[in-house]
Amino acid sequence: MRFAISLLTVLAIASVIGTVLQQNQPYSNYVIEFGQFWFDVFKLIGLFDVYHAWWFLLILVFLVISTGFCIYRQAPLMLREIKSFREHAGENSLRGFGHRAEFSAAPDNAVASLTRYLTGQGYRYKTVVGGDGATLIAAKSGSLSRLGYILTHAAIVVICIGGLIDGNVPLKIQEALGYKKIEKRDLPQNEVPAISRLSTANLSFRGSISIPENGNADVVFLNVADGYLVQELPFFITLKKFRIEHYPSGQPKSFESDLVITDPQTKKSFERTIAVNHPLIYKGIAIYQASFGDGGSKLAFNGWNLFSPATKPFPFNGVVNQSAQLSNGELSYSVEMGDFRKFNVQNFSEADPDDPAKPKAGFLQNMNKMLEAGASSVAKKNLRNVGPSYQYKLRDAQGQAHEYHSYMQPVEIEGRNYWVSGMRASPAEPFRYLRFPSDENGALDGYMRLRATLFDKAAHAEIARRFTVGALQDGANPALRAKLNESTEKILELFSRRGLDALGKFIEDGIPEAEREKAAETYIKVLDRALFEALQLSRERAGLKPAEADANTLQFVRDSLNALNDSFFFGAPVFLQLTGFEEVTSTGLQITRSPGKNIVYAGSFLLTLGIFVMFYVRERRIWLLVKPHAGLTLFAMSSNRKTIDLDKEFERHKRNLGELLAA
Repeated sequence: MRFAISLLTVLAIASVIGTVLQQNQPYSNYVIEFGQFWFDVFKLIGLFDVYHAWWFLLILVFLVISTGFCIYRQAPLMLREIKSFREHAGENSLRGFGHRAEFSAAPDNAVASLTRYLTGQGYRYKTVVGGDGATLIAAKSGSLSRLGYILTHAAIVVICIGGLIDGNVPLKIQEALGYKKIEKRDLPQNEVPAISRLSTANLSFRGSISIPENGNADVVFLNVADGYLVQELPFFITLKKFRIEHYPSGQPKSFESDLVITDPQTKKSFERTIAVNHPLIYKGIAIYQASFGDGGSKLAFNGWNLFSPATKPFPFNGVVNQSAQLSNGELSYSVEMGDFRKFNVQNFSEADPDDPAKPKAGFLQNMNKMLEAGASSVAKKNLRNVGPSYQYKLRDAQGQAHEYHSYMQPVEIEGRNYWVSGMRASPAEPFRYLRFPSDENGALDGYMRLRATLFDKAAHAEIARRFTVGALQDGANPALRAKLNESTEKILELFSRRGLDALGKFIEDGIPEAEREKAAETYIKVLDRALFEALQLSRERAGLKPAEADANTLQFVRDSLNALNDSFFFGAPVFLQLTGFEEVTSTGLQITRSPGKNIVYAGSFLLTLGIFVMFYVRERRIWLLVKPHAGLTLFAMSSNRKTIDLDKEFERHKRNLGELLAA
């Protein structure tokens, strides 16, 4: 019994882990989440697929066998005990009971009076007349409590059998014998070999599939260990229409799919609409609305060369979940289009006025939350939709890739508008966000014109000349003017080479340590004013009027300085700005065949019923030995659980029986 309880405890803990830890995900996701060490540990003990782990199934088999034998041995005895009145109890044994009483009365009608009393109290009884004229009344109530033992043990067997059915033991045996093999190659489903395919007769499975609008599917990919198996379905699923409703903030409110199910055997089709918690069940297979995503939206971009004097972008088109080639004239990249989201909800709540220590929960602080699933909820207040976002990877000729997450529209941050783009070199890293400032028209063109002018080395002399004219009064020392002009050109050249890092290295190599801090402040001031002149030159080249030297323009220059410096760490010389899209949505379906589910439900019902019977139904037995010739009546009482209630009931019966016999 102790061992069985220990095994049940292990199963309970494993079930909790299987509920908390998302099961059957690609191994790369687990490595990113837990690290290599804990990934290896969890993989060794099978926590990534708990319900199909060998030790989990072995425990289920052991419990079925051991508990089944226990029921086989004990159930007949308990059933006989339920029927038994124990009418052979002797006087000496009755006198040994803890709850007993003796009455000095045994009238001629005592047996009839006592049996009527017991019937009124809900007891069934049986009378036995002894050879000495004594009559034993054996009564019982609540003897069905022993069924609780049988029900709970039977429930364990039933639940474990259901778990074994859904554990798909036959498939495990086929894998062990080599009849089925996990496929690890990235192949189209029609090229997956038969050894890695499961027929429609497969006993149990659970998998997910994404279907774009007007697309169809008749197979499901099942994630297994570090590979997959292809599960064939006995019907075709076609997504006719996917609908999603949003709250005013842009947060998803509800979503549903109009599906067309086609049976290849009968050649008949029917339509059904499924929504969250409203699945479709056909041929024993349940189709659940699980999620939604992009089904291959067509995206149009402006491509900006970040480190060239080009002032015009080049057009580029891509399709979500597909790759395309991109070249900026010098380097070639493979662009792998990732996710596209039309709505992105972000919390813009201010700092808590009652808690000065609480920082402002602004856009950048909560950026990672914007990457969560589209159907997830955001509990904080002041939610705002910041518009479409898109992700893509740029992979160079050496196979090195950087991933980017950008927004189609400028985002307001601290009262100013920025074009936001995040970059990371590995999925294990968080995105680091770069902010390109918007110009007075809310566009990216102003910054890009300034960037092009800065990287045009032929323009450095003109920028330096304009800065020198503005910095020195007329009649200033020509030598000083020439030196300032030369220094400005040098600063512009260094900054355009590697940003502030190049300036810092120049200061460290050429200026004594005691003067470096002062020199750095001077260089930054010169660079800041020079960028203002570069802005004016860029506007002049574009045929625009000069910018006013007001606070907004100066802030734009400072933001541009930061963006220009950060762009050296952007990971690629090209920025793709989304200019248009043709959205194609897809539905995420979870498809399951779980014949053991109803068996587990039935076992759970038996377990609940058995526990209820065991705890709330008390077996009570009463013996009344009436001896008319001796003028006494012996009363004894027992129960399967000795409680305060038993003491109280005994005293009540003792009092009532005494009054009844004395009447």
